[in-house]
Amino acid sequence: MISNFIDEKFLLPVGGSLAFILTIIAIILFRDRLPQDVGRAFAVNGAQSKGKARGAGIIFVIVYIVSNLIFIPFDIERSCYLTLFLAVMFTGFFDDASKKPWGNLTKGILDFGIAALTALTYLYFNENTIELILLKTVITIPLWLYMILIVFFVFASINVVNCSDGVDGLCGSQTILVLASFLLLKDRFTAGTLSSIFLFIMVLLAYLWFNTKPSSILMGDAGSRTLGLLLAVISLKSHAPLLFIPFVFVMIIDGGLGLFKLTVLRIEKGVFKIKEPKFMKKIRTPIHDHVRKNLPEGKTWSDPQVVWRFLIIQALICVMTIMMIKSL
Repeated sequence: MISNFIDEKFLLPVGGSLAFILTIIAIILFRDRLPQDVGRAFAVNGAQSKGKARGAGIIFVIVYIVSNLIFIPFDIERSCYLTLFLAVMFTGFFDDASKKPWGNLTKGILDFGIAALTALTYLYFNENTIELILLKTVITIPLWLYMILIVFFVFASINVVNCSDGVDGLCGSQTILVLASFLLLKDRFTAGTLSSIFLFIMVLLAYLWFNTKPSSILMGDAGSRTLGLLLAVISLKSHAPLLFIPFVFVMIIDGGLGLFKLTVLRIEKGVFKIKEPKFMKKIRTPIHDHVRKNLPEGKTWSDPQVVWRFLIIQALICVMTIMMIKSL
């Protein structure tokens, strides 16, 4: 591996630059071979996506994994996570490429399987403790309970991030902001993990070159589901997984409320036999669709406004959170 022969301080900028360039080249060479988006009738501006290359996550995730193997010293735990990133990426890509979208049951079973393997990997290499930063304390959670909590956490993260993807540049830019925020807490991570975070930022920047409005490619489930798993793993590796809440707050509200609404509506219809559920009836989800469509006339947001306003809100939360942590 190159990492064994070149000084790491010199290697990382070179590796990041090459990862960026390789992602650009790979997208140019292979985007015409990606499946085409059919346009979702129920999504705001969904017709505008029709015909665009979809599933670009397969490109930047593979470049990221290869860059990790070349430019960062080998680590067994990180290699396990890279394998899981590859697995969740392919589940998303095959769904992107399928003529008939996979059902929620199939995707749910796959997500729980990947979440369980992630939990096993993390707990094999790490302590079953979490740090409550604001309370300046570390608590130990019974192994069986922490296993269950991680499984549900990873499952939720994959689906929350997936649901927040729906506006050109939104999911990718939000993820870059979250990863950059974790980089500022560098004392919580090993050098290898920090380098891995940096490489993902670089491949996402290359992807955003083509995904800014008006986009020519979409990451699809291949990308968004991998980003969800990545953010869950980084949060766990910080040993303060509750940081996920402030750092990913906007995506939790944007995509998470949609999942919560869907769950409640199914319970109302299936358990309580309510024919016309009223829960969050006036709120369209994901929230990025609500602000583009359901606000009063003349007050709706354009796609660029959604991206920038969501970024501003999340940046404020991240900055305040980091300042609070640094002050302790």
